[in-house]
Amino acid sequence: MKLIKGYFLSLLLASIIILSSCGGNKTASSTTGWDYNNPDNGGFEYYNGYYEQETGPGLVLVEGGTFTMGRTTQDILYDWNNLPRRVTVPSFYMDQTEVRNADYREYLYWLQRVFIDFPEVYKKALPDTLVWRRKLAFNEPMVEYYFRHPAYQEYPVVGVNWLQANDYCIWRTDRVNENILIKFGVLIMDPNQQGEESFNTEAYLAHQYEGAVGEPIEDLDPNKDTRKVRMEDGWLLPKYRLPTEAEWEYAALALVGNSVSERVYERRMFPWNGDIVRNPDIKDRGKIMANFTRGRGDMMGTAGALNDNADITAPVNSFWPNDFGLYCMAGNVNEWVLDVYRPLSFEDFDEYRPFRGNVFKTKVLDEEGHIAPKDSLGRIQWRDVTEAESIDRRNYKKADNINYLDGDFESSIYYNDEDAPKGPGSNRMYVNGKDKNDKNMSSLINDHSRVYKGGSWRDREYWLDSSTRRFLDEAHAQDDIGFRCAMTRVGAPVAY
Repeated sequence: MKLIKGYFLSLLLASIIILSSCGGNKTASSTTGWDYNNPDNGGFEYYNGYYEQETGPGLVLVEGGTFTMGRTTQDILYDWNNLPRRVTVPSFYMDQTEVRNADYREYLYWLQRVFIDFPEVYKKALPDTLVWRRKLAFNEPMVEYYFRHPAYQEYPVVGVNWLQANDYCIWRTDRVNENILIKFGVLIMDPNQQGEESFNTEAYLAHQYEGAVGEPIEDLDPNKDTRKVRMEDGWLLPKYRLPTEAEWEYAALALVGNSVSERVYERRMFPWNGDIVRNPDIKDRGKIMANFTRGRGDMMGTAGALNDNADITAPVNSFWPNDFGLYCMAGNVNEWVLDVYRPLSFEDFDEYRPFRGNVFKTKVLDEEGHIAPKDSLGRIQWRDVTEAESIDRRNYKKADNINYLDGDFESSIYYNDEDAPKGPGSNRMYVNGKDKNDKNMSSLINDHSRVYKGGSWRDREYWLDSSTRRFLDEAHAQDDIGFRCAMTRVGAPVAY
């Protein structure tokens, strides 16, 4: 494969030399005998060498494995919503810290600058600074200063709901991949891009981005001269996203720090060993390990000896990182995760990559079967898969699987009722409305209830336990909920 930049070529050659002893260097197909990367025989391109995923900005690698997800201490609330369950979490990447105010302001600045003709995009992304208000507390200074003042730029952003957090992840994915292509010369730096001409990773891969294009790649197909970057080239990073609940809990516990040859010699409640919240090390003995409320009216201790040195939130790199190198996985702010909340999810989860919240989608196509034109924001359009498209599938039959085994008709108390509706939307467990007897029904849990975890500056010690879980509507925000991003790791689970 001929590459456009000497830097990347030298990097690739170096990796081939280093890893050729591992059997990664192949010049011909082992099934046909035809040469790879040879335009004389058709030019099929093969990444010649071992591929190692680059670590995206702000991320650290969390090496996966098996662990017991769920309750590690007494369920004092008797919720019974986190029964222990052994699962396997594959390796992934996670932000070392919570997303800062500075990070989110960078996002807003970009939206305001690029979507000049669509001011609603910027307004939709604004955090709700009014979450600081309390009826019997003077929090107006936080409403005015917390998000904007430079004194708080290293503090975690709050007032961001689950939907806004996901939009931030999409934006971050595009900015990181755009920067990668600029460094390789495929794109040209374009600070004047606007609206649908802004870079979007999916639109670029679908050949629908015609912005500031730089040098194309030579195509080894003898019928073509040049081409764009493809996913097969390995240049672009996977999507930034919210971590699943299983990933978040696994990363918070960081059992890699107290295991030897697959033997975990001490389970954890918190991101550190032991059942206390003070540092046991001689150097820092007695210091508080996280930012939380120690007792009624005690947010930070006594003047001259502040216990966690924070009245509200603290800078995102405060305290000590856990054994994965992650900061504030307990306390400071709670964090959104990807999952839809169900009390009994732990009983239903798959053993591998457990997650509840799947709504399977496919790209919107035009009448000729091609990917439909991107929308006014420059993004590819998606829709839910239909039951007709899934009729021959064995692994799923419909797009929306949020209620599978917990909320669908088969799992409801009306399963044996022949008169109960059985079609789409007939969920009888998590619904607001009327039942078949015209009686009012109301549930705090629904398909828009999202899990958050970790404990915060407002919470008591109990919520610092990594297994505890709470939920909130995805469109709501609080002054004690923030988020951090994750990214799927492709290929081998360990870095070489």
